[in-house]
Amino acid sequence: MKTIRRLLYKEVLSAVVFVALGFLALFFFFDFIDELRDLGKPGSANYDMLRLLLVVALMIPSHLYELLPIAVLIGTIFVMARLAQSSEYTILRTSGLGPWRALQTLLIMAFGFVVLTFAVGDYLAPATDRASQLVKAPFVGAISIGQTGAWLKEKQGNNSSAVNVGALKAGRSMENIRIFEFDERGRLSASVQAASGSFTPDNKAWELTKVRRTVFDTSNNEQASVQRTQLDSLRWPTEISAEMVSTALLKPDRMRTIDLYQYITHLEANGQSAQRYEIEFWRKVFYPISCIVMVVLALPFAYLHFRSGGIATYVFGGVMAGISFFLLNNVFGYIGNLQNWQPWLTAAAPGLIYSVLSLGAFGWLVLKR
Repeated sequence: MKTIRRLLYKEVLSAVVFVALGFLALFFFFDFIDELRDLGKPGSANYDMLRLLLVVALMIPSHLYELLPIAVLIGTIFVMARLAQSSEYTILRTSGLGPWRALQTLLIMAFGFVVLTFAVGDYLAPATDRASQLVKAPFVGAISIGQTGAWLKEKQGNNSSAVNVGALKAGRSMENIRIFEFDERGRLSASVQAASGSFTPDNKAWELTKVRRTVFDTSNNEQASVQRTQLDSLRWPTEISAEMVSTALLKPDRMRTIDLYQYITHLEANGQSAQRYEIEFWRKVFYPISCIVMVVLALPFAYLHFRSGGIATYVFGGVMAGISFFLLNNVFGYIGNLQNWQPWLTAAAPGLIYSVLSLGAFGWLVLKR
């Protein structure tokens, strides 16, 4: 059995690597074409071809994380179908490789892909994606979302604050900051506008520069007074850390699982909706497990009877199945967010659907025939 396992692992691993490299090369080309539009823009004269290639290269781990389950499916289907076409799998079956033993052998390999997918998605991809943004930001522009940036909320004793960060620049500095402070009765007590700001080393305050602070004195119910001051700098105490601002400004699917969990806790503690981030959190939990589903879905292809040249049709079917899983995974995320479904169920639904399909195919093609 060691020889059989070594044969299967070698063939499947080489096929998965080949498929993954092919997809990554395609995505690298698309990213390269997309980034070319930033060359020669006003204010981006120093953004040259070398930096562009570095930015595109740093995007590769994020694409690898997204493509690994699909590559595992296509690579395993190709190997299983090729072994069946050449009658090698028939020889392996007569050598003692029964259906359950074959499934067990492939599942052990699938657990390795699960660990790899989790490591890439939780450690390598977030670090490289943030690095690519910070490499590009000084030459093309700051990191932002939409027209107004990111909004955050924080409770400070009986008071609360609503914070708007326009953009995050290289070096973890912020720009276009607006802070609205409310008293215990929910009335606006002060507002702060700052051109830029940075995080203190202990993440307990922000250092704001070019500040315009407006204080509303509402103690007199008949007439409220307004005081405006201009400050060169202001230290604003807050528990909103750099990671929270990054999570709000960057795509949540590119963040680490622990960062998403901490941000969800912050949102819930401040009475804000965390539905979108909860879905992304559970997607990052369940997505690596889809490698197991893909391996089980590919095993029945070893029990099909192929004519000469018929293998291409089944490999194409595997490509379509992988793409459909990717699309279904994204569609369920959007629908679950709109319909307010349970986050864990929304994230697990595509994997559960494909698990049922793979087990059904395994039972029909392998056990019943």
